[in-house]
Amino acid sequence: MTGAPASAAGGSGATPAHRGGKLGAAAVNQAGLWNIANILTMLRLLLVPGFVMLLLHDGGYDPVWRAFAWAAFAVAMITDVFDGHLARAYNLVTDFGKIADPIADKAIMGAALICLSWLGDLPWWITGVILFRELGITLMRFWVIRHSVIPASRGGKIKTLAQGIAVGMYVLALTGPLATLRFWVMMAAVVLTVVTGLDYVRQAVVLRRRGLAAERAAAMEAVAVAADGEDGAGRYATDEMSGAAEGVVEPLGKRVAGSRGAAEAER
Repeated sequence: MTGAPASAAGGSGATPAHRGGKLGAAAVNQAGLWNIANILTMLRLLLVPGFVMLLLHDGGYDPVWRAFAWAAFAVAMITDVFDGHLARAYNLVTDFGKIADPIADKAIMGAALICLSWLGDLPWWITGVILFRELGITLMRFWVIRHSVIPASRGGKIKTLAQGIAVGMYVLALTGPLATLRFWVMMAAVVLTVVTGLDYVRQAVVLRRRGLAAERAAAMEAVAVAADGEDGAGRYATDEMSGAAEGVVEPLGKRVAGSRGAAEAER
């Protein structure tokens, strides 16, 4: 009975299955890049140049083309929400997604802010504050990544939503009360940008200190273990040498005693 599965599998049984498992895993890893989450991320990257062309078409002041640009921006923001949710919900997280997703986010937002400021619709200082914060936090994540990962906070998610709404309102050619409203929405987004940025800085400093303290503790523990090992080896060597010396002295004592006994017997 134990031989039946092996013969059914083709003789040796376990080896082909093992090789097949490796090949299957490799195939899954290769196909994993083209999952729905990564496709949405790549779509968002492709939308960036299209969004810029739509926004700047005909001098950037045609309400129709601005509406098309807003549609492209809205699609990019929606895909930003869905690709992360799909990646986490269906275990579609890949190294490509980890790198490309934040790049796509910064690219579409940065392109919108720079174009709006270039058109004169948005003050440059607002663009500078938002871009400085986003770039700084990205670099800070790399600064502490060897110690820990800074998680996305609820405030950060609200900030992203506020930025998306505010920038979307500026992309549209709004006038009257709506134009005034979008200014205050943008001010709220700027405040959230600064506040959440300071909170990320605090988290990064705390995480880095904890990581360095953990590394120092681990290094001291390794030194202590090595020292204990050396002491144990030294004690073992000393015991061995003592035992060897006793082993030499004892036969010599016996030989001396034996020679004395023989001499007395001859006498």
